[in-house]
Amino acid sequence: MMSPETITDRKRLAFDAARAGKLDEAEAILRGLLAADPRDLGALLLLGDVLFASDNRAGAGQVYRSALTAARQAPPPALQPFRQALARAQERLGGLAAEYAQFIDTVVPLAERSERFSESVDILTGRTPIYLQQPLKYYFPGLPQQPFYPRETFPWAAELEAQTPAIRAELLAVMQVEGTFAPYLENTADAPQQPTHRLVGSTDWSAFYLWKDGQRVDHNCALCPVTAAAIEKLPLDFLEGQAPSVLFSMLKPGAHIPPHHGLINTRLICHLPLLVPGPAWLRVGARRHDWRCGELVVFDDSFEHEARNEASETRVVLLFDVWRPELTPEERGQVARLLGSIRLAAETQDETQNGH
Repeated sequence: MMSPETITDRKRLAFDAARAGKLDEAEAILRGLLAADPRDLGALLLLGDVLFASDNRAGAGQVYRSALTAARQAPPPALQPFRQALARAQERLGGLAAEYAQFIDTVVPLAERSERFSESVDILTGRTPIYLQQPLKYYFPGLPQQPFYPRETFPWAAELEAQTPAIRAELLAVMQVEGTFAPYLENTADAPQQPTHRLVGSTDWSAFYLWKDGQRVDHNCALCPVTAAAIEKLPLDFLEGQAPSVLFSMLKPGAHIPPHHGLINTRLICHLPLLVPGPAWLRVGARRHDWRCGELVVFDDSFEHEARNEASETRVVLLFDVWRPELTPEERGQVARLLGSIRLAAETQDETQNGH
């Protein structure tokens, strides 16, 4: 392992060689340093500059991207000496991406591209990252990396969409009763949420539950008999004490649910939009979807996702979760038993620790 003094001396040699136009020599020194420490931010940035000056644009882009990744993982004080170099790397990456995109446009014109192919080009040119399932609690392997599912693939979707007017009427009746909606992120000691989240305890994002954490809310279902009956026909993902949750999910004007990941990837989240008074959208992975009243949206919330209501009035969807169609009945039962047992063990441990 090289001493800090040796590392500093070799960086100085590389810098002097680059200034003198000895780009191959500078590159060799820097690659030697990075072989010992691939996340050395100073060496990465300087190597990117050397490759850019050598007109190795592909190599420069790759190294600049590595530098920006290393910078995101570094503490802010450590970045101060590299502010200008990082800004230069970001600017050059933008230019390289634009050049690359122009080249690709000559190969496959925009008018000929599928949505998936366009996304692959955005990833290739660095305009969007690769989004993959990253559930916070439980990952089931081998499932498609598919952010959105076509609603036409679900045999129950059309019947549910046809009931939108009646479900919306029940929603509007509930909204007339003060206090029926409560914050979606509850401000309680045992709630599984980030305590610093600005939406905790806020009615900007609020809920009226028909099912909550696997339990039917009988009083609320009685207020919404059409909705409750429609829900009974769906392949909800029953997990004892955990799922499903079925609710009217309300976003007030201007409300923003910031990027986050769901807990598990064995379910899909469904939205039946009931009130969409203006621009309001959901982003899952790299794709953005604008809600349209009565048009079901089905997505995998183990991808990074966010939502915003940009309208001047309230947006409401009927939100519920269903099993992923790729899971066999046997696998669904196994997942339910596993997650139920984990939950029960955790509750037993908590009771023991609290002396109950």
